[in-house]
This record gives sequence, C-alpha cells and structure tokens, in this order.
Amino acid sequence: MTITQNYLERLELNQLTELAKFVVEENFSHHCEDVTTTELVNDTQEVYDEELNYFKDSEIFVAKDVSGNIQGSIRVIKWDYKVRLPIQKIFDINPLSVLNYPENLSSVWHIGRFATRKNIKDRTLFRRLMVCAIAPICEQKSGVAFAECDSKLLRIMNLLGIKTDVIGNSVNYLGSETIPIAMSYDGLKEFYSNNKDLVTSQYIDKISSFENAEYKLQA
Repeated sequence: MTITQNYLERLELNQLTELAKFVVEENFSHHCEDVTTTELVNDTQEVYDEELNYFKDSEIFVAKDVSGNIQGSIRVIKWDYKVRLPIQKIFDINPLSVLNYPENLSSVWHIGRFATRKNIKDRTLFRRLMVCAIAPICEQKSGVAFAECDSKLLRIMNLLGIKTDVIGNSVNYLGSETIPIAMSYDGLKEFYSNNKDLVTSQYIDKISSFENAEYKLQA
C-alpha cells in the first residue's frame, strides 16, 4: 500500500547516498526494465559524486512518507559560474551562450534530481517539489534556471502551465529521453502563484535566504 500523506524536508549531507539510490532506481523503474546491477551501482555512485560536488551551493528537497522512505526528490543549485553543471556535461551546452534574457539577469540556477516513486498517489507531490525548486527565480524575478527534463515530464510541466524553452537536442540519460530546457520568471510565475500555498513558508523563506548569496558573473 502506498502512503499518500508525504511531508517535505531538506536533505542533509549524510543522506546523499539515499538520494542517489532513490533517483537512479526510480528513473530506471519508470523508463527501463532491463537494467543490470552493475549499471545501477555505477550510476548511483556517479549521481552521489556529482551531488557531493554541488552540495555547498545547492538545496535538496525530498518528500518522505511516515516511515521515512523517500517518495520524491528535487534539487536546485545556485551556479557560481565555475563548476560544470549537468547541462554542460551531458549536452555540452554553455548556459551563458544560450541566455537571451535581460541584461539585469541576477542569477543562474540549475534544477535536477527530480524523481517520484512509481505509482505514487499523492497528486500534489510534483507541484510541491517544483515550487521549492523554482522559488528562487520567482521570488527574485530576474533569474533563469536550466534543467535536463524527461520528455514525458516536460509534457506534464507544459500542461500545468510551466513554460520552458528547449535549448538543444535530446539524449538518452538514466534510461529515458532527456531534453535540455531553460526557464525564466515569465514562464514560471503563473504556476508558482497558483501552487506556492501548497508549501509551508519555512521552505520558501529558506530558499529566499539561500538566493541572497552573491556570485559575480565570470567572463
């Protein structure tokens, strides 16, 4: 039986292994039934190593059931313009070369590690996790976020009113067709306004303070 009443919490450093295992297993569960143990182990280690590298500049949110099992996850990074983002590694896309946003752009973000347990019954889970991830862009109004999005998830996002810009060709990643996208305040504000009340203020306040960390644009 799937427990549908999930609570949100911020993930701590000592839980990164749990996150990596959940993300990899759920991605393959949703998209690819034929996967070897070696592939699972290698991909889990790769996700763990990557998230450990990003941890100091990121916030990770997970939804857990009453037994403490992860039911959904999402991660947002504030880019320092130095570390290589997944969109650079996977697609060889330089975020600064595809930015067609106003000169007053204040910050660049990366959203990733979105995953939900297969057959989850909580219909608000996706919206709550997404609110946490896009809060920095929508509270500040002058940032942009990049993501690598599963093709099926992208269709759902568009149906829910999240407007995205596709910035490259798709590739197969963690068992599914994955598309590089960019998101700005104008494309996110309607969804955020309609759904932010699903998330308690403690998470919005936390991300708002997180976004105030200053990074200067590097040439």
